[in-house]
Amino acid sequence: MRFPPPSAIRWSVLFVCLAVSLIANAAEKGKSAPANPDAAATLVVFNENDRDSAELARFYAEKRGVPKEQVIGLKCAKTEEISREEYEKTIAEPLRQAFTANSWWKLREAENPNGAVESNKIRFVALIRGIPLKIAAAANSAGDKATGPAPVGTTNEAAVDSELAVLGLRSRVISGVMNNPYFRSFTPVAEARRPELLLVCRLDAPTPEIVRRMITDSLAAEQEGLVGLAYIDARGITDPGYIEGDTWLYAIANTARRRGTPVVLDNGPSLFPQSYPMTRAALYFGWYSEHLSGPFVRPDFRLARGAIAVHIHSFSAATLRDPLRHWAGPLVAAGAAATLGNVYEPYLALTPHLDVFHDRLRAGLTFGESAYMAQRVLSWMTTCVGDPLYRPFKGAAELEELPLTGEWADYRKDARLWFSTERATGEEVLRADAKRNRSGVIMEGLGLLQLTVNDRDAALVSFPQAREYYGKGDDAMRVAVHEIIQLRTAGRVADAKALAQKMIAAAPNSPAVDLLRALTEPPPPPAPPAPAPAVKR
Repeated sequence: MRFPPPSAIRWSVLFVCLAVSLIANAAEKGKSAPANPDAAATLVVFNENDRDSAELARFYAEKRGVPKEQVIGLKCAKTEEISREEYEKTIAEPLRQAFTANSWWKLREAENPNGAVESNKIRFVALIRGIPLKIAAAANSAGDKATGPAPVGTTNEAAVDSELAVLGLRSRVISGVMNNPYFRSFTPVAEARRPELLLVCRLDAPTPEIVRRMITDSLAAEQEGLVGLAYIDARGITDPGYIEGDTWLYAIANTARRRGTPVVLDNGPSLFPQSYPMTRAALYFGWYSEHLSGPFVRPDFRLARGAIAVHIHSFSAATLRDPLRHWAGPLVAAGAAATLGNVYEPYLALTPHLDVFHDRLRAGLTFGESAYMAQRVLSWMTTCVGDPLYRPFKGAAELEELPLTGEWADYRKDARLWFSTERATGEEVLRADAKRNRSGVIMEGLGLLQLTVNDRDAALVSFPQAREYYGKGDDAMRVAVHEIIQLRTAGRVADAKALAQKMIAAAPNSPAVDLLRALTEPPPPPAPPAPAPAVKR
């Protein structure tokens, strides 16, 4: 659809009781999650010069079960941007020494054609808030040389995450990019036979409190399931230089639908309007605005617990400390558990391929694996903000996605049936489960599916039923937006206006009121042509 611009027997009994008590306490108090096999392969790195960084590192390691000996501190700057010399002296070289001293990696003889690293215990690295974000350009660096034509081949600034990902390559060349051997892989990193590669992510945000929330939300979503709608903000672009971005977003929408997530797709040139009722947002992917905009700027806006949200922009992660500037920091401040961003200009083709990222997440891989499988190159500009071990759709790998019951589980099952059998059968089951659950989610999802096959009339039957099940509130307002757009497109302008007026009268204080009004007002008349410039004689 197009929008207009403007979560012994006695001893045996004693053991069982103790175990039950411990489990109950863990659930009640939010203690550590069940043991994660990837935790033994994770290194947690914090800044010794930042008290919050050390506390967050301990918090994360405890929650994930990372061994204490794999939580290390570095003495480095507290600023987000550092020089290449600072990076080498305070981050890269101390980590190389730690990997060798702790026998985390086993090195080959120098100049071995198979690479410097023979084996590596550490596969994931979690950088904690306080570790610098990006490395500034260096005018002169020993061993560096251009690797190709300008600007890519001569660029030597980089994200700290992306540079550390290739620490095992031990290269002195910092200009240009390094091809990522893990790009488009489907193999978990533990089985990938790429010991030189580190999947480096960061737990970083505008405040330490947000970082804690990101960690606990990720654990909760793994245990209960990531549920909600997917909002995809494409641009309807045709420019050959930029159409790739829209291609990724359309592919995400298609995959999400087939996986059983209701998808709201905006394919117009504008972003979702600020007054658009974007509730229950589990997934968000969009582009292209320099700073946070749309519903995200509203003080009351929150993404669903555990949400993944990414906005494509050249400088989307130029800083992670400001809750309003650019996108990566503001998205986690708005409730996202994970995002991807760029610290300097990356050029579109060298940003993460978001369709690959989303596809690997839905296949049950971790955030860290999915993010690195999506990157064509390393030693570049991408920062991966979130718990590297976060597995939002972990059930997919076990063919049993969470949650197992309730309206979201029913919609997921039924929507998959809609795609795999005759449409009429799928819709009959969707309507029956919607009625049994009195679920606006299921009926809204059905209407959105019907729009994908250009059945506007059927959608205009499903949407009013969704509004009835939702009752009052922003969910109902969102469905009304769907309806009004379809009514207008069908030429039923009076019906669109009547519905808008009805919804405004029912919820006059809703942020969506402005959008409903804009959708039913006639477009402004075209501006008169500018006068021709005077001709000097």
